[in-house]
Amino acid sequence: MRSLLNFLARYNNLIIFLILEGFSIYFVVTRNSYQNTRILFMVRRLTYGIEEKINNTRNYLNLKEINNNLAAENVALKNSLERLVKEENSLFISVSDSVYKQQYVHTAAEVIDNSVNKQKNFFTINKGKLQGIMVNMAVNSGDGVAGVVVGCSDNFSVAMSLLNLDFKLSARIKSNGYFGSLSWDGKNYRQAVLSEIPQHVIVNIGDTIETTGFSAVFPEGILVGTVSDFEKMGGDFYKIRISLTTDFKKLHFVDVIGNMKKTEQLNLQNLVQ
Repeated sequence: MRSLLNFLARYNNLIIFLILEGFSIYFVVTRNSYQNTRILFMVRRLTYGIEEKINNTRNYLNLKEINNNLAAENVALKNSLERLVKEENSLFISVSDSVYKQQYVHTAAEVIDNSVNKQKNFFTINKGKLQGIMVNMAVNSGDGVAGVVVGCSDNFSVAMSLLNLDFKLSARIKSNGYFGSLSWDGKNYRQAVLSEIPQHVIVNIGDTIETTGFSAVFPEGILVGTVSDFEKMGGDFYKIRISLTTDFKKLHFVDVIGNMKKTEQLNLQNLVQ
């Protein structure tokens, strides 16, 4: 109590001033419409500013929560994809016809042996008959055509690389649909040659080259590469050099593609030919 009395005695002038100032402001505001309007405006402006700050803070906190949820979902999706790629018997199914009947079977595999410096190159993958791999299945690197399976054991398969003088592929120029035969000439491991394209066809550097699907091995539309150079040869055809999209020195994970309607197609073709 003594402390309170000492405080009042020490600051009595200031306290009396503040009380009188408060009464003065009260009477000015309540008795004069202009001052009343101005004070109300200031109070509302101050209140609006405080509410805006509170809402911004609340939205920021909610945004952090949303971002955290999105990050968690992103991590979960990446983990699921990683498990899917690395799973021992990963099987990917694609549907290609109008009645949703399966045509192509996709099996993920890992390259465990590979060569690029020979005239006839092959690579080995860690999937075989027990995982559904069969001879004459297509192999895609993810970036483009890689090769064709030529031999299988129970758990391993050997594929003929595109970098093999015996490898032939039906390929077309995507922009105009003209197709020819693509092969490797044994020189640059990043390039192949597309032949049998007539010279009246307009060819441009940078044109996309893709599979035709005519062989019943590779599905239609798989990327092969792009035109890097072309020249007119003797006769009526171009010699077109293709920059391959698959880098065979970095070949690691591949997609083995099986055409479930291949036998039906080939049997019909053999029957009428």
